[in-house]
Amino acid sequence: MSFQFPEPVRDVQVKYTQLFVNNEYVNSQSGKTFPTVNPATGKNIVDVQEADKADVDIAVEAAKKAFALGSPWRRMDASRRGNLLYKLADLMEKNIAYLASLETLDNGKPFKAAVGDIFFSIQVTRYYAGWADKIHGKTIPVNGDYMCYTRHEPVGICAQIIPWNYPLVMFIWKLAPALAAGNVVIIKPAEQTPLSAIFMGSLCKEAGIPTGVVSILPGYGPTCGAALTANTDINKVAFTGSTEVGQLIMKAAADSNLKRTTLELGGKSPAIFLDDVDVDWAAAEAQEACMTNMGQCCVAGTRTFVHEKIYDAFVKKTAE
Repeated sequence: MSFQFPEPVRDVQVKYTQLFVNNEYVNSQSGKTFPTVNPATGKNIVDVQEADKADVDIAVEAAKKAFALGSPWRRMDASRRGNLLYKLADLMEKNIAYLASLETLDNGKPFKAAVGDIFFSIQVTRYYAGWADKIHGKTIPVNGDYMCYTRHEPVGICAQIIPWNYPLVMFIWKLAPALAAGNVVIIKPAEQTPLSAIFMGSLCKEAGIPTGVVSILPGYGPTCGAALTANTDINKVAFTGSTEVGQLIMKAAADSNLKRTTLELGGKSPAIFLDDVDVDWAAAEAQEACMTNMGQCCVAGTRTFVHEKIYDAFVKKTAE
């Protein structure tokens, strides 16, 4: 896509602060709210509706109806699902300045970095839109008068719990492939950065995604997140975050209904430099690998291995 770098929205107005369920913005059942804070100033931006178990149960019922056999979503052609994702990407592109400005306000990353995140999210959405009608099984030759084939079917209701370091990127990484495959989703954004995810509900509705297919529940891990992982009508939970919380989610998934899990947890990724490398380049790349996004990155190269022949030169260049 052609791209012109947008101007930031200097006075960002937060448009939505509620839960998104059944294609509508609604208050939480408890009426509780929680603050989301501007990390640059430490001041409260707005108070957001806080979802807990009661809201999870409502969102699950909406998801069950959306995923029921004969529903508009289940009967929709795969190519049409792809078209909806293309439409969603177009709407994100149309709102890129607002989304990036909202991300900067709520997350604290520079506007340029936020624009890069949104641009990447648009590309990811279009990538998975193209996959929607290309997910298929196989026909398999077998002995005897038999026909053998495989069929790929959606998992069902997918709970998706995302972190604060790349709020919209994580939202799209969870949402787009799940919808492309025909699933329905309930997303819990990080309580530190819920605003861009909440706004995305309005774009999902505008794109034409049917009622109940996407729910967005801002809230806390021990209440909203725990209710999602324990709910026996949810078929899968995907989580990006700490190893400790990942262990809790895997246990809750096993204790409830043995729901599938996808866990992207903490790591210590290595950067390895051999003795034939350009040392000046390697030292700069090692810093970038470790400290991109202020070091808050799931694939940050937080361990550096350097060949002994270039070790001293590497350390000297790094210190510079």
